[in-house]
Amino acid sequence: MSAEDALNRAEHLLGRLEAARARLEATEHPDEAIDVLQELAALAKEVEVELQRARAAAEADAAGA
Repeated sequence: MSAEDALNRAEHLLGRLEAARARLEATEHPDEAIDVLQELAALAKEVEVELQRARAAAEADAAGA
């Protein structure tokens, strides 16, 4: 996976994260809030993984140049 692909995936995930955050702000139900918080945590982890992939790919490209 290229750095650009990983960054594009991270941007997509950030969009999903933002939508989940908006749902969290809009809910008044504790159970739904817990579900959304769990989703936010999972999305944040996925974003971190993609950013690490992008960093590794960029470093590999720089080392090969």
